[in-house]
Amino acid sequence: MHERTNIRLSAAERSELEAVVANRNSPQKHVWRASIVLLTADGRGTAEIMDVTSKAKTVIWRWQERFREEGAVGLWRDKTRPSRIPPLDPAVAERVVAMTLAGPPPAASHWTGSAMAKAAGISVSSVQRIWRAHGLRPHLVRQFKLSNDPQFAGKLREIVGLYVNPPDHAVVLSVDEKSQIHALDRTQPGLPMKRGRAGTMTHDYKRHGVTTLFAALNVLEGKVFGRCMKRHRHQEFIRFLNAIDAKVPKKKAVHVIVDDYAAHKHPKVIEWIAKHPRFVFHFTPTSLPPGSML
Repeated sequence: MHERTNIRLSAAERSELEAVVANRNSPQKHVWRASIVLLTADGRGTAEIMDVTSKAKTVIWRWQERFREEGAVGLWRDKTRPSRIPPLDPAVAERVVAMTLAGPPPAASHWTGSAMAKAAGISVSSVQRIWRAHGLRPHLVRQFKLSNDPQFAGKLREIVGLYVNPPDHAVVLSVDEKSQIHALDRTQPGLPMKRGRAGTMTHDYKRHGVTTLFAALNVLEGKVFGRCMKRHRHQEFIRFLNAIDAKVPKKKAVHVIVDDYAAHKHPKVIEWIAKHPRFVFHFTPTSLPPGSML
């Protein structure tokens, strides 16, 4: 008798193995491993165990030896197998990280996996694993804006306070302009959509000049009041303020949040504000538009 087939089970071991075989929720690999040990302990030969479990003799020998070495615990655990691919040299990973942090190659906006793989002489998947391990995402760039306004903190608290908790009996408007909007039109009218055919339009267009959109967002109601004008000067801004004055009920105060664009601080605008005391202007910190603080 071979040493691996010389298996003697204690009452506790046999009870544990039989419970695994009888349990319908046991993983199948645990069931046939336990069956191999039970059959071996009952004195069954390898050929008979092969017929019962439908496993090759090498598999049966392996789990017989595993049980003799580790007991029942060894049956429930799969040993890890070494990877067929040798691990990368740490120096290679350091070089990939250094090249990534040094910036993209010439005439490229950023490193791609294939470009880095070619430069480093490794696979694309290896490059991606290195980037993932070091938290590098060279295809992403996050924008930021810093304000050098010495009154930044005070303006921030004032404007955010208006957005978060608008005052009673007042309207909070976030006002801004979008200039140089091209007014385009198709050269010919298109056809409407109908069953079996999509709507059509010509591929070319004709220009009708440019326009500037003045818009005021009512923060509390989420409604936008806008006007298009030909130019972007203090005269047009005052005309827009007049339109707001006519639209907002006279009993309500109007808090206007604007950026520090020169037209908003023009003497004529300051004079207009003095004549309309219900309008209160709040200027965002330098270089920050009003919408950036919503």
